[in-house]
Amino acid sequence: MSISADDRRARILAEVQKLGSVRVVELAERLALPAVTVRRDVAALADSGMVRRSHGSVSVATRQDEQAADGPALGLLVPSVGQYFDEVIAGARDAAGRAGTHLVLGISSYKASIDQAQVEQLLKSGVEGLLLAPNWLPADRPGDQDWVKELPVPAVLVERRPALGSPAAELDSVSSDHRHGVLAALRHLAALGRERVALVARRDTWTAHQVRLGYADGCELLDLPAEPVIDSISPQTDANKVADRLAEACEGGARAALIHNDQDAIQLLPLLRARGLRVPEDLAVISYDDVFAALGAPPLTAVAPPKKAVGAEAVALLLRRMSSSVTTPVPIQHVQLLPELTVRESCGDAAG
Repeated sequence: MSISADDRRARILAEVQKLGSVRVVELAERLALPAVTVRRDVAALADSGMVRRSHGSVSVATRQDEQAADGPALGLLVPSVGQYFDEVIAGARDAAGRAGTHLVLGISSYKASIDQAQVEQLLKSGVEGLLLAPNWLPADRPGDQDWVKELPVPAVLVERRPALGSPAAELDSVSSDHRHGVLAALRHLAALGRERVALVARRDTWTAHQVRLGYADGCELLDLPAEPVIDSISPQTDANKVADRLAEACEGGARAALIHNDQDAIQLLPLLRARGLRVPEDLAVISYDDVFAALGAPPLTAVAPPKKAVGAEAVALLLRRMSSSVTTPVPIQHVQLLPELTVRESCGDAAG
């Protein structure tokens, strides 16, 4: 059975951290993966500053690589490397380097069951503060988020908002205001006269649920008709079925679609053309994330969460928390940064 890029890169990073340095060919053999795939994944990890490449070998990134001085090590737990969280990592890494600290990375591969295990490994490595993007979903049971409050070092939640009234709500957090991002997209489409907007969204990530909530709120605020949400591409729902449902929504009067995320939106574009739907003439399209949106055909207008700024602000907030004391306490802060709308060709007339 094939494994995802996130799982592969997590395995590669864990193996490199265990060995210290290893040739890429040997790494591929140890992991029973094609060498060309491992080289591609190693290149992505190196671009994010997580490993070093040199003459066919890969090794652990050093403190010198992170431009660190004598400051504390900060642990960063993310659900994946690549796509969305690469920019969050880059923002955090740059901010940590400027502050004379360095990052130690943990990857949970979107599996809530290993969040705590990854955090335990980060703590064993000696980190003095934690930046956490756990795999939380609205369906979590009461108490599932409470473990973060028991951590022995200061922690800041990254791109996550704890449940109201939970112990986790007493932690600092920095996140994108995804509901604002969806509202910006709906306003843009309404200004272009595209008031029937379908939403295509995933169910398996925190951001996806925030997008769904933002769609309901935005339609109510702007007095737009809320269409039934179309579940996006997943192991249970393939791209052709999603394209069929979106085509049916167009037959029912939808003139635009907001699609979470870029990858799914780009995958759907040729399938919509095959069904006789022209973008933007028949259907204006906005994607959510703005990681690959500019590479669509046509280039996609996209909601761009401030991913790098989230990472940088989370580091700054964590360092303030670490330097606070009983005599000079810092109030708990829940910071939300506003996404922006990047207008490209997929909505037609940009004058709106």
